[in-house]
Amino acid sequence: PFDAVVTVCDQAAEACPVFPGARRRLHWSFPDPSKATGSEAEQLAVYRQVRDDIARHIKHELLSG
Repeated sequence: PFDAVVTVCDQAAEACPVFPGARRRLHWSFPDPSKATGSEAEQLAVYRQVRDDIARHIKHELLSG
């Protein structure tokens, strides 16, 4: 059994399979970092931003409750 199922992109939320017994199903929409443009450093910054945003959501919405 799952305590929570989290999808992080709009396409995944639509295509996500059913997880019977999951206590919560959450959808957090983040930009797809694989679509980032610019220099390597600029693209890396987008990946890091999304990573940090996901970590914040986990900390505040899953671990603090």
